[in-house]
Amino acid sequence: MNTRQQMLTVTDHNRSYIDMTYVYPVVSRRARGVSVGINLNPNNACNWHCAYCQVPGLVRGAAPKIDEALLERELTGFLQELAHGQFMAEHVPEDARVIRDIAFSGNGEPTSCTTFSNIVRRVVRIRNDAGLGHVPIRLITNGSQVDKPDVQAGLRLLAEAGGEVWFKLDAGTQADIARINGVSIRPESHARRLALCASLCPTWVQTCMVRWDGEAPSEEFVGSYVEALEQAGLASLKGVLLYGLARQSFQPEAIHLQQLSADELEAIAGRLRQKGLAVAVSP
Repeated sequence: MNTRQQMLTVTDHNRSYIDMTYVYPVVSRRARGVSVGINLNPNNACNWHCAYCQVPGLVRGAAPKIDEALLERELTGFLQELAHGQFMAEHVPEDARVIRDIAFSGNGEPTSCTTFSNIVRRVVRIRNDAGLGHVPIRLITNGSQVDKPDVQAGLRLLAEAGGEVWFKLDAGTQADIARINGVSIRPESHARRLALCASLCPTWVQTCMVRWDGEAPSEEFVGSYVEALEQAGLASLKGVLLYGLARQSFQPEAIHLQQLSADELEAIAGRLRQKGLAVAVSP
């Protein structure tokens, strides 16, 4: 297992940090510790094109066929190294030396993988065999594939294993979703998928808020976003993970983006808390 000789940081989520195809470590500012990433999109393909995406060379498409045996070897070996080897001491800041989660994330939409539920089943078994049954498994998703039966089966398996979903929702109008996420979808359709996801597995909404061409999200923007959450059913959600820009976008749209202040994010969080939602803010 070859690694670059440097410490992981919250601002460096380089997938090539470690010499593996599907597994990579990051220090997650939202999970507040080491997140073991599972990248089912090593081809850098995604069906969305988010303006703030940090994947260089992002292309439109789906996950390729996954070498599940290789993924199993990589994950088994790396969990062993994290738990019993020197990786934490050599590469992780002292205050982050804890395994916070195993996360389906990576360089594109993980649920575009055609064998998603089978891979979830494998990952749950590998985690349990490593004696890490207390470590949650998370799916970080744009939610676009939730209508597929295999994805729904994977969500049920995830729920049975004590896992959860972080479901992407950044805006509440079709025009704003197209501008930010690079996809044409109706907000009411995405709200329906969010509700379906939450009915199958505990679900947080993950939302990135930014300043666009110098303009902070307007009252109308935030209002339509809240309406989309309400359409999904606020009571069905665990809450909202609200975050801002922390790392460089590698998309052409990056020229439009600037960071919101912590106070600006907290003001938006306040609107959500008034609706009874739990909100975690990561500037």
